[in-house]
Amino acid sequence: MTSERNTDIEIRLLIEAIYLKYSYDFRDYSGASIKRRILHALRQFDCRTVSALQERVLHDPGMFMQLLQYLTIPVSEMFRDPGHFLALREEVVPLLRTWPSLKIWIAGCSTGEEVYSMAILLREEGLLERTIIYATDINPHSLEKAKQGIYSMQNMQGYEENYRKAGGRRDFSEYYTSAYGNAIMDSSLRDNVTFADHSLATDSVFSETQLVSCRNVLIYFNKSLQDRAFGLFHESLCHRGFLVLGSKESVDFSAYSEQFEPLVKPERIFRKS
Repeated sequence: MTSERNTDIEIRLLIEAIYLKYSYDFRDYSGASIKRRILHALRQFDCRTVSALQERVLHDPGMFMQLLQYLTIPVSEMFRDPGHFLALREEVVPLLRTWPSLKIWIAGCSTGEEVYSMAILLREEGLLERTIIYATDINPHSLEKAKQGIYSMQNMQGYEENYRKAGGRRDFSEYYTSAYGNAIMDSSLRDNVTFADHSLATDSVFSETQLVSCRNVLIYFNKSLQDRAFGLFHESLCHRGFLVLGSKESVDFSAYSEQFEPLVKPERIFRKS
């Protein structure tokens, strides 16, 4: 019990040290989630204690960047939860057409799979040309991979199945070129994409948008940080803009529950009241 309590104290000190030294704020992330990730990193870095890890992180920025990969753990896939993208296509796109130009914010874009999924959907609906997509994440390595748009061919078969279920209208292979066991996404899909470093814990809103997508990110936040994120999304969205969340996330019971109304609740698509 004493050993576990010491570990909990060390984790709090490590998270505070990261914030003070590098300005990355994990203080309001889910305690159980962040603890699990740090303990996993301990084994990978062959550190006996969290304090030993903290010493290395404080004195070696390169070590912090390695640890960041464990703290953010990018997990994504193209057209993840196909029913969600089908609902976007059928219920949201007709309403997006009413704006002469569009700005879409994909918060927590990870390695870019959702960015390319959104770009493909918008292209097929004739909206990509008049859309600016802001793709943000706190992990610079993930952002770099998103910019490159290179993914393993082993994953593409599953992505193609997702795309078909999401209402895709073409041969999915039209959107990438295969080379050396990888799929290289069509570069034109990111012509209107701006990739940027952004933290929902510390940064502010940077543009008015018609749609905000933040999927499978808020589940790692505590309630206080969730409310901060919802506040940013509410501030960013224009009148009657759309907020889309992950399958296990909801604006219900948050400080902003009255500020959004469900449009397609099973697919976690909300509209600013």
